[in-house]
Amino acid sequence: MKKGFLSEYFRSVASKRLSNVEVNPKSSRQHEFNGVTGLKKILGTTRKKINATLCYFSDDMEEGVREEDCLTWYDSRKKPRSEYRLYFQKTEFRRKATANDLFVMAIKNDGSAFIIIAKQGSTAEQQLMWLFNLPEHSKKSFTIREESENDSIKTGIFSQHLLEQLGIVLPSTEESCLEEMLCRFNGKFPSTLDFSAFAREKVGDFDAYDNRADDVLSTWMQKEEALFRTLERHLVGKRIDEGFSGDTRVDKFISFSLSVQNRRKSRAGNALENHLSFLFERLNIKFSRTPQTEGHSKPDFLFPGIEAYRNPSFPARNLTMLGVKTTCKDRWRQILAEADRIEEKHLFTLQSGISQNQTDEMGAHKVQLVIPKQIHGSFSLAQQRKLMSLDEFIGLVRERQNDCPLSATRVPAIHY
Repeated sequence: MKKGFLSEYFRSVASKRLSNVEVNPKSSRQHEFNGVTGLKKILGTTRKKINATLCYFSDDMEEGVREEDCLTWYDSRKKPRSEYRLYFQKTEFRRKATANDLFVMAIKNDGSAFIIIAKQGSTAEQQLMWLFNLPEHSKKSFTIREESENDSIKTGIFSQHLLEQLGIVLPSTEESCLEEMLCRFNGKFPSTLDFSAFAREKVGDFDAYDNRADDVLSTWMQKEEALFRTLERHLVGKRIDEGFSGDTRVDKFISFSLSVQNRRKSRAGNALENHLSFLFERLNIKFSRTPQTEGHSKPDFLFPGIEAYRNPSFPARNLTMLGVKTTCKDRWRQILAEADRIEEKHLFTLQSGISQNQTDEMGAHKVQLVIPKQIHGSFSLAQQRKLMSLDEFIGLVRERQNDCPLSATRVPAIHY
């Protein structure tokens, strides 16, 4: 087990493709997984019960199916013959599954397990294959990865979202900064702008990351996430310890819980924009942040700025817009209605392993994905050829900035 690696949470992982008989009630009414001979390597040969969380993920669902179950691992034959089976009771996730979906069994270090099914061709499938470094196989029998192999797979900001969907929260590691944060921010949550600046301050000198935009951004985001979770755990824990009283205590608790969730979501998005904005400034990239273009449209970043955009004589080929989303799903379509003068839209996201179908649809709408280079490997080779890293995007914007006369950016003529 190595801290900061997947082996900190899982001791072994097995994967396969589901067969028709495992998911089609017309083919079989048995609640068992087939091709389990390989599981003897990680489950042993004695009968046992395994507490398990069953999950199903698909691009068609806002949230996956999640059930708790107790699996039975046993030999259904009498000696000398042997035929091992893995029996389950719950059926909801089985009703969702179809043949050739990806099946992953991840054994946790406490002996419990995650049974995860991801629809074939989905974003979740690509993310799981990347997270656990699974082979591109079509086998109906299990492929096994053991703890020593998981020692090479790091966890961090890019795997955090997927792990949290499984109910695994990466621990914060910035307890040494708690007292400083409580003093500096008066025992409250600061503005996202102030907190992002604090995170960068803790990382240290920017010059150490010069010309490494992808590395810089991921380092800042990782640091801010750890600092935020440390402060959140203290402040939210303190409020929970105070309790909720009165006839409306349930409503008060629900309201508080929602505020915690909403703060997490909005902070992550704002932090990403804050760090990108600071990075562009330090690299002398000209831009406007959330300017208003047509109607109420407000792209996240506009290059070289709103003045150039509003100048009809400024060449559209030298204009660039960047939408920013921590995760995409269907929200990427929001940028299509932004900045009408710019035909090709750029979209920056931290989401790993977006499905082929979705990236094809983005391409058809002339959306160019900008993805941190650290997670390009979560995409297929065909997809990777069409991705742009943050460093490459900055190079493009800088080239366009150098290609246009500075005076052309200072003549506003169109007002929206």
